[in-house]
Amino acid sequence: MQYRKLGSSDLEVSEISLGSWLTYGVGVEAQKAQACLDRAFDVGINFIDTANVYGRGAAETFLGEALAARARDSYVLATKLYFPMTDTDRGLSRAQIEKQLDASLRRLRTEYVDLYQCHRYDSETPLEETMEALTRAVDSGKVRWIGFSEWPADRIRAAIDLAGGARFVSSQPQYSLLWREPQRDVIPLCAANGISQIVWSPLGQGVLSGKYDPAAPPPAGTRATSAEMGGFIERLMTRPILDAVQRLKPLAAAAGLTLPQFALAWVLREPNVASAIVGASRPEQIEENAAASGARVAPALFAQAERIVAGAVPA
Repeated sequence: MQYRKLGSSDLEVSEISLGSWLTYGVGVEAQKAQACLDRAFDVGINFIDTANVYGRGAAETFLGEALAARARDSYVLATKLYFPMTDTDRGLSRAQIEKQLDASLRRLRTEYVDLYQCHRYDSETPLEETMEALTRAVDSGKVRWIGFSEWPADRIRAAIDLAGGARFVSSQPQYSLLWREPQRDVIPLCAANGISQIVWSPLGQGVLSGKYDPAAPPPAGTRATSAEMGGFIERLMTRPILDAVQRLKPLAAAAGLTLPQFALAWVLREPNVASAIVGASRPEQIEENAAASGARVAPALFAQAERIVAGAVPA
C-alpha cells in the first residue's frame, strides 16, 4: 500500500480507503463487515470514512465498536455532517456542528476525529458561521482537520478567501472514469490551495467492476439488485455504459490488472487525489482493490479508456 499526504495537513492516508456508505451498519451484516474492516488493516489501509447520516448513525456505531480494540493513532478516521438526522437536525449551522460532532464522537467512541467534513454546502447558513464553528471544533481538539464534499467551485473559493480560521485540507467529490466533472474546476482550484481529493464512487457504484452483463439482468446479491445498497446506480445501468465498460476489460488485461484495479489506478493517476474510497461486502474485494495502489499504467491505455467511455456517458 502506498500513502499520500492529505492536502496541507500532516495526515498520511492510504491510496485506497474504506468507506461505509450503504454498507456497514446498513446493507452488510456485522460479522462480514468486521471481516472487511480487519482485512483492510491487513493490506495497509489506514483511512476509514463514514458519516453521521449513513444508516442514521448505524455506520458510526458499528465503527465505534469495531475499532475499539485498535490503537487510536493507528488509523485515520473521517466523518461528516449536513444531511437530516431528524426532522429538525440538518445543515451546517453553529448549533448543528456542535450537536452533530458530539453525537458522532459518542457513536465512534473516540475523543476526536482526524477529519470532519461538510457533506454538502449549506446555502441556508452563512459561510462565516460554518467556518467559525468548524474552527472552534478544531481549537477544542475534537477535530484535527476539516474538509467538504461536493461543494461547487465558487463556494470553495469563498471559503478559501476567508482568513483567520481553520483551513480545508480535503474535498470529497464523486470521481471516476464514468464521472469526470471535478477535473474541470474543482481539482485545479483545490490543487492550487493545499486541498486534496478523497474520491467516492471511483468504481461507479460497482459498474466499473465489469460484473454487469449488458445482455443479462444484474446478478443476484449485487448492489444493483439491493434495495439497501442500490444508491444512485440506476443511472449507470444503461446499455451504452455497460457495453463501454466491457470494452475496457482488454485494456485492464494489457496493464496486468483486473478491471476494478484499472479503474482505481485511473483515479489515482491524478496527483491531487490522495485516496479513493471503496466499499466492500467481502474481504476479497478489499484485497483486490488495495492491489491497485502503486500500479503503473501506460498513459495511452488510460487515454483509450477515456475515449471508450466518453461516448457512452451523457454529457
